[in-house]
Amino acid sequence: MAVLRFFKLPKHQQYQYRPRFWDPKKEEREERLKQIEAVKEGDAEALKARLSANFRKGYAKDTSFRQRQMMRSNLILLGVLAVLVILSYLFITVYLPQIADRVGSGGTGF
Repeated sequence: MAVLRFFKLPKHQQYQYRPRFWDPKKEEREERLKQIEAVKEGDAEALKARLSANFRKGYAKDTSFRQRQMMRSNLILLGVLAVLVILSYLFITVYLPQIADRVGSGGTGF
């Protein structure tokens, strides 16, 4: 059973651009050379851009450094928290009964 169509609907056109060749290393090298030339000319903005780009590259490449820093930070935080809990417990068990006795007796006895 054939379905009759009076109008033929056009298909959508697709844009398919495929570059013939792209060398990302070459492009990156050319960008670095441009930045170096701008720095040699004494452009302060180029120097700032180069420094920030190097920080981003180094930070993104070395993920183990970031993980070590986070682990160290978390351990320090855990240690400080443990010390505070211990000091709070000692304060509550040792000094709080003395303070409660003095407050209950009218505050005399200092």
